[in-house]
Amino acid sequence: MQFTGDSLDTVLHKLYGALAEDGKKHTGTRGDTRELLSVTLKIAKPRARISISENRGKPFSALGELLWYLSGCDSLDFIEPYVGRYADDAVDGTLEGAYGPRLLNLRGGINQFDSIHQLLTDNPGSRRAVIQLFNAEDISTRHREIPCTTTIQFHLRDEHLHMSVTLRSNDAYFGLPHDVFCFTMIQEMMARRLGIELGEYHQYVGSMHVYEDRLDEMKSYIVEGFQQTREMPPMPAGNPFDMVDRLLQIERRLRAGENLAAADEITDPYWADIVRLLQAFWAREWVSDYAARLKELKAELAYNSYGSYLDGRLHLRSRATGKGEPPTA
Repeated sequence: MQFTGDSLDTVLHKLYGALAEDGKKHTGTRGDTRELLSVTLKIAKPRARISISENRGKPFSALGELLWYLSGCDSLDFIEPYVGRYADDAVDGTLEGAYGPRLLNLRGGINQFDSIHQLLTDNPGSRRAVIQLFNAEDISTRHREIPCTTTIQFHLRDEHLHMSVTLRSNDAYFGLPHDVFCFTMIQEMMARRLGIELGEYHQYVGSMHVYEDRLDEMKSYIVEGFQQTREMPPMPAGNPFDMVDRLLQIERRLRAGENLAAADEITDPYWADIVRLLQAFWAREWVSDYAARLKELKAELAYNSYGSYLDGRLHLRSRATGKGEPPTA
């Protein structure tokens, strides 16, 4: 079964409708689900990677997960503030299936991003540009958590970088919006590193499912509807991987409660706005007048397309308990 569209929202609407109508009941390791087997997704405009709906627009937690991958670490301490559900799978404070160590330090030293860059520089038409995340060891012994993603493949064709991601399993409600955000960001980062244009995004899933206790929320998303395709701005020219250490340093300072001005830290408006999104997330922990701080950050944004997500955090906060409790994503 294939679902195609220009944006994440277009694909989600079609997929969620099919899961609601045609999903078969299946009891998995984590509970009862509605499931579709052998599902393929295609997003023609990967920069339209964030849902514009109130229900599924999760740029803050998705950005945190992306930085977790790019940090190369498997620490629960890093990811839990962004995605609390990871605590259920941690063993002694680590995630056995974390993507970061596998991306950047596979088998004791392989940086797979560097390998892909070198391969496609030397042989642009290669069909070997594959990142491995799932290992045979993941099922030879018991683990609390293993990667849902098996491989990521890059295809350089006609000066455009396309990506194909294969997953053994995908939670359509919680996991899929994060996966599309993180993987298409990596796709665009690699395209910029290679000096070529961003192509299409493809995703194949063996088991696409939604948990029964989230069916009503999924149906609410369908009813909510959407009216437009909204893309993130293009990444600036250059090698975005050179920005990772800087972003991680800033994230650590924000996590510790430091007040800073994004424009003073990073001059490029694209990356300065990424910092502002991180500021909007961490301000909930440290700023007494959270609403005022979000309004300040919104006024600083270089790209207005992010403003609605800051507004959404204010709306979610007011609804959470009626006492101004911040949202969790």
